[in-house]
Amino acid sequence: MKAIEFRNVGFTYDGKTMIFENASFSVSYGELALFSGHSGEGKSTLMYIASGIIPDINGGKLSGEVFINGENIDGKKIGKICRTVGVVLQNPDEQIVQKITEDEIAFGCENEAFPPEKIGKQIEIVCRLMNLDPRQACRTLSGGQKQRLMTASTLAMGQKIIILDEPLANLDKEGAETLMKTLRALTKVGYCVIVIEHRLDRVLPFVDSVYHVGGKRIKKIEDKQTYLEEQTAKIRDDCPVFSANRPAFSLNRVAFSIKSKQILNDVTCEIPKGGRTVLFGENGCGKTTLLRLLAGLYRPKSGKIDRFFDKKSGFGRFFPENRFKKVGFVFQNPDYQLFMPTVRREIMFSAVSPEKALETAALFGLEPFLDRHPHSLSEGQKRRLSLAAVLAGEPEVLLLDEPTVGQDYDGLCSMTEILNGIHQKTGNTMVTITHDLRCAEALCDTAFLIHNGTIVRRGGKDLVCEYFGEGRVLQEK
Repeated sequence: MKAIEFRNVGFTYDGKTMIFENASFSVSYGELALFSGHSGEGKSTLMYIASGIIPDINGGKLSGEVFINGENIDGKKIGKICRTVGVVLQNPDEQIVQKITEDEIAFGCENEAFPPEKIGKQIEIVCRLMNLDPRQACRTLSGGQKQRLMTASTLAMGQKIIILDEPLANLDKEGAETLMKTLRALTKVGYCVIVIEHRLDRVLPFVDSVYHVGGKRIKKIEDKQTYLEEQTAKIRDDCPVFSANRPAFSLNRVAFSIKSKQILNDVTCEIPKGGRTVLFGENGCGKTTLLRLLAGLYRPKSGKIDRFFDKKSGFGRFFPENRFKKVGFVFQNPDYQLFMPTVRREIMFSAVSPEKALETAALFGLEPFLDRHPHSLSEGQKRRLSLAAVLAGEPEVLLLDEPTVGQDYDGLCSMTEILNGIHQKTGNTMVTITHDLRCAEALCDTAFLIHNGTIVRRGGKDLVCEYFGEGRVLQEK
């Protein structure tokens, strides 16, 4: 039986720019389908239409026919549609409403009037599936753990149609594999699952069908292997071989905790000045916390961090006056740092000059959006904007927390090329957190593997390939 069917669907947000024109496809129960394509081409819009968010909440002009369970949903309220269709948004922070993990999972079940004993059982099942602590505070979860939480919350509600928008974006490789195996198992008992994703290498082995979203159409891909090869080739690194002479940061037995939760412990390392350092490891191991310590956003609970930049600037102090002129931080969630009313003003805010702002906007393909509100952009476009806004200020240190999430393959190649090009030109110190092998190796001179809040391995591109490409490395020094 067909779970979702689009027949000649057209859609526009503003009445001028068409996102879809005569787009058609169908996905059945028992099927796991992948939808991929370029950023900003309508993948998330497809999910909003199928779930009733469009036009019931987001508005816009919708034409054609959309069927759920063989029934046209025209005129139906989102409250009725969501009893059948569950969605996991690209940005998990947009869905989290409770303070504690188990309360978040229970929230949707309570709205569906599940009896208390069933809610408790569902919490236990999905926390085990998604490797979550039911008592952990939501605000202390990493980006990947938040994505697992929202997936768990959706699974607990029991809708037979599930749509996940980039669920692997911030997941480590074990988390990605666990999620895909879980989704595959659900289809075997009659669920319909749609995954919108760019990390095709992690998804394609599990899916039944593949659709490409682009050019205002939705096209089924028959040759999955060729499509995978086109979208997953590793990105070439043209930067010269790096030789470290002195550190930008020196960390000696650094520890950090929030209340009783130990996040980092006994971290000792040097971040090479003028080099490209990659941090990787499982979700919740402390990567983002380490990056924030380097930036001075957090103070270590114990240990010492020395920062060796221009001593005339006073950067050796914890809060020098011009700290953020020297350090650029790109957050994992771009919504946390986009605050101006237009894209133009966002990039201008920290730019060294108006000319530099426009040059950087062009570099990231943002010129067509200069007069748009930053939060009206797609998640992939927001990610490029947050990078452009920071790079226009020409920082000496660039701290990047999952900068490539939400990028299609072309966008990933372009972003990596831009970052490496700026690095070669300016000699900046770049520290990147990523779960994506395709760009991890291309952005790496030095690599650190973090496990349970401690650096357990140091290496270079070989360590990146070992961890991402040949299975998990041993968690030992």
